[in-house]
Amino acid sequence: MTTTSARTAPDVTGARLAGLLAEESRARAFAAVVLGAASPEEVAERAGLTAKGAAGALLRLCEQGAVTTGEDGALGVGYGLFRELARVGRPEPAAAPRTGDDRTDMVLRTFVRDGRLLRLPAQWGRKKLVLRYIAEQTFVPDVDYPERVVDGKLRAWCENGDVDHVTLRRYLVDLQHLDRSEGVYRRSA
Repeated sequence: MTTTSARTAPDVTGARLAGLLAEESRARAFAAVVLGAASPEEVAERAGLTAKGAAGALLRLCEQGAVTTGEDGALGVGYGLFRELARVGRPEPAAAPRTGDDRTDMVLRTFVRDGRLLRLPAQWGRKKLVLRYIAEQTFVPDVDYPERVVDGKLRAWCENGDVDHVTLRRYLVDLQHLDRSEGVYRRSA
C-alpha cells in the first residue's frame, strides 16, 4: 500500500470520486475505513470482502487519495481530498467593489454584492455614496439613454434586492447623477 497524502493526491473531480465509489467493493472498503478499520485485514472483515478484494479496493482508493496510510501504516480517510473537492464546487467569493477609499469600500461591501444592490442605506450620506457608485458603474458620461434602456440597466442592479428600479432611477435623477429630458437620460461627465 502506498502512502498518499492530501498534498500529493491526484486531481479527482466529484464525478471521478463518485465513479470510484460506484464499485461496490470500493464503497464497502471505504465505509469500513470511515468506520475505523485501520488495516487491510480489518477492512476485509468489516466490509465482508476477501483479503484480495479488500487489497484491490484499497489500492485504488489510495491511488485516488480517498484513503490514506499513515506513517504507522494505519488506514485513514483522505479528508484533504474531500476538502479540496468541497472548495472546487464553491463559487468564488464575490469581488467586492473597490474605489480606493476605505470608507467608501466598506459601505459598498455592505450594500452591493455581485453587481447587485442589496438595499439602500438608511443614512443619507451612505445612500449618496452607493447611488453615485451605481451611476458611475452603469452609465457612460455624455451618452444618451432612452428610458427603457435605463430601466433595463437598473433592473439588473435591483434583481433579488429590496429596491425597485423605478425608485433607484428617481434617486439618481434627484441627486443629479442622471439628467432627464423628454424621456432621455444622460450622465454628466
